[in-house]
Amino acid sequence: MHVILVNGSPHPEGCTYTALGEVARTLNTEGITTEIFQIGTRPIAGCKADKACAKTGRCSTNDCVNDFLDIAKDADGFVFGSPVHYAAAGGAISSFMDRAFYTDSNGTRKCFYLKPAAAVVSARRAGTTTALDQLNKFFGIAEMPIISSRFWNMVHGATPEDVKKDLEGMQTMRVLARNMAWFLKCKEAGVKTGLPLPVKEDKVWTNFIRD
Repeated sequence: MHVILVNGSPHPEGCTYTALGEVARTLNTEGITTEIFQIGTRPIAGCKADKACAKTGRCSTNDCVNDFLDIAKDADGFVFGSPVHYAAAGGAISSFMDRAFYTDSNGTRKCFYLKPAAAVVSARRAGTTTALDQLNKFFGIAEMPIISSRFWNMVHGATPEDVKKDLEGMQTMRVLARNMAWFLKCKEAGVKTGLPLPVKEDKVWTNFIRD
């Protein structure tokens, strides 16, 4: 089993990375392999709403979003991490997720369907709960089980050294990882027993303005 952890911070080894690293190490102790996907510092365009992905399964803007989707189809679970910018997820990870999740929703949802996901946020002081709420909405609409911990998935500190001193925050990351590992193992056990996936219905679209 394999989990991809997406670092939505421009800093490859900053506070968000420190939190994700604690999750990854704990997953490894549970027998789960991991990789951290760094979105980098190049500008990430927002969704152009051209719906090219409905035909190709890939975004027409060819950047790290498509790089991620290429490996996401083989992952069993995901953790998306972001710094808090103005009580919200960072601009880069917001554009990244807008496009990644929209592209997959226009395909077969093989990337994300019924795969467990969690969001992790890092802040110096505040704004964490609103950023978490923003990120969790992607998982809910993609039919992904959302993995929780014993507190909201957040760490605090202005530097990686500060984050490591946030003992409750780091423990929250470890509990999150163990909960995800347990869910992945339960899912694997269910598949092995032949437990069928939920019945899928054709999508119904209802507009609020009618003739």
